[in-house]
Amino acid sequence: MDLSTRRRRTALFLFFLIPGLSISSWVTRTPDIRDQLGASTAQMGLVLFGLSVGSMLGILVSGALVARFGTRPVMGLGVALVIVSMVVIGFGAQMQSAPAVTAGLFLFGAGMGGGEVAVNIDGAEVEQLIGRTVLPTLHGFFSLGTVVGAAVGILFTATEFPVQWHLAATALITAGMFLYAFRAIPPAVGRTKGLRPADGGTAPARSAVWKDKQLLLIGGIILAMALAEGAANDWLPLLMVDGHGVDPALGSAVYAGFAAAMTIGRFCGAFFIDRFGRVPVVRASALSAALGLALVIFADSPVFAGAAVLFWGLGASLGFPVALSAAGDSGPDSAARVSLVAMIGYIAFLVGPPGLGFLGDHYGLRSAMILVLAFVAVAVFLAPAIGTRRTPQPEVHPAQPAAPDATPDVTRTAQGD
Repeated sequence: MDLSTRRRRTALFLFFLIPGLSISSWVTRTPDIRDQLGASTAQMGLVLFGLSVGSMLGILVSGALVARFGTRPVMGLGVALVIVSMVVIGFGAQMQSAPAVTAGLFLFGAGMGGGEVAVNIDGAEVEQLIGRTVLPTLHGFFSLGTVVGAAVGILFTATEFPVQWHLAATALITAGMFLYAFRAIPPAVGRTKGLRPADGGTAPARSAVWKDKQLLLIGGIILAMALAEGAANDWLPLLMVDGHGVDPALGSAVYAGFAAAMTIGRFCGAFFIDRFGRVPVVRASALSAALGLALVIFADSPVFAGAAVLFWGLGASLGFPVALSAAGDSGPDSAARVSLVAMIGYIAFLVGPPGLGFLGDHYGLRSAMILVLAFVAVAVFLAPAIGTRRTPQPEVHPAQPAAPDATPDVTRTAQGD
């Protein structure tokens, strides 16, 4: 791996770390924010609706923006919005203004929904360049960010540190990371609009990827697993507080356990994927997530439910990055394929969980999670669509020049194509 690629990979680590830090910073304070706003579960669902609207907007425009401008400016704008959102959410909590908190979540959703699609496209290209499984590790830095953010959130919740200063400090720290990382991202990655292939033909129609049945099945897997992850990120502290009767600090601690399990799963995932292949790993992950969810939903013991969250986190850890890797390998126009599957994943991750608030208000949060459990159970049966594990191609040396028609995608798998 050359120096520029190494720096680029390090920068992507930070681009994944920043939203992880940010999302866990406000998630761990949701009980405090809820109390400051005096909101019910249904009203919190309405507040989180700002996240849904912003996410949908960011997700829907991200593919077109990347095709027009490349990943770099889209990543930059997205992360900048995430950073600003921390300040706005903290201000809204201080002013006891539900509309302001909703606006902050709108900015967060727009930034994460748009920017993270671009980050994943860039990460998929790095994975192809170096010929090794990388996306789980990159997503591991998102989970690492959630662990660090959750640990700080637990401390600040226990000491009743003001929410607004907590989120402002998060914004300041992540802004420094962003300024350092942005310089290492190359321009024009993923940009296809206005470009022509080297052979003088026309670029493949991006809409054609919607017709690929395997890609849509991969999208079904990422939808289920991203929903399992997003539901925990949005609701786990309140699920433990309202559904199992624990105090807010312990609810945040349970969420930290979930984030730690996600982190372990993602940092160890590359080894298991390269050792056993994608299909067994994804199937085992879905089974683990289903087991954890079932125990959290149906077990009456808070201790038992809290321990089961570890199975939930381990199970949810690999579905998102492995599905993105599989999407990039599933056919031509890798950027469009990764963009489509990432859009499906972020719709589930960011848009799906707020809807659980309305179910939770009528039936309780534990019962609302049965919907998530059903989606994860379906993912167990969809696992074969994920394809075989990636098989790096041998390096091409000067004495063995590549054939004239060789493509730059060095990580195609032996999937019968």
